[in-house]
Amino acid sequence: MGTIVITGANRGIGLELAKGYQQRGENVIALCRNSSPELEGIGCRIETGVDVSSPHLDDLGHRVNEATIDVLINNAGIMRRNALEDLDLMTMREQYEVNSLAPLRVTAALMDRLSEGSKVAMVTSRMGSIADNDSGSHYGYRMSKAALNMGAKSLSLDLSPRGIAVCVLHPGWVRTDMTRGNGLIDADESAAGLMARIDGLTMENTGSFWHSNGDELPW
Repeated sequence: MGTIVITGANRGIGLELAKGYQQRGENVIALCRNSSPELEGIGCRIETGVDVSSPHLDDLGHRVNEATIDVLINNAGIMRRNALEDLDLMTMREQYEVNSLAPLRVTAALMDRLSEGSKVAMVTSRMGSIADNDSGSHYGYRMSKAALNMGAKSLSLDLSPRGIAVCVLHPGWVRTDMTRGNGLIDADESAAGLMARIDGLTMENTGSFWHSNGDELPW
């Protein structure tokens, strides 16, 4: 049984990840600002009051209180719609704080809980791929996810000497609150794919950018 830590686990993809790992018999620690009845029904350990965008995450390692984290999944994220005609810099900065900086803050705060063989997964979006951008718009979201991708790639290189693998994962176009119910797949199918990609993460393919269906994506 391994220890799996998931941010933003109270709903959507994070909730389904927590459910999937719990059903598999793992020790799941769900981090979120506020819990939900659905999360509480899973039976995993829940740590509320965790705002990943807060600069004060120094006590996170103490709250997790595990000798080793086997898998850290930085899943928490937000989307605000920013078109060229509506460049709301406040919401663009908000997305950068949550989507780009927070995963690095969380990882750094839990660094002492990671050891050789641990894995770090960043849930990003193919909308952060420069090569794959053929529709434009969504400036804040796209830019924040592109920054996350770059940070994760650097992290994979910095953690390689310690034997810690890092991957960047696109969940697919998932029907969640974030997408206003639009999408091609449900959250449970996406979570199953993400879990399979994390299972397949090794030091040989660390730093890779994958779709939940197994396709490797362009940067």
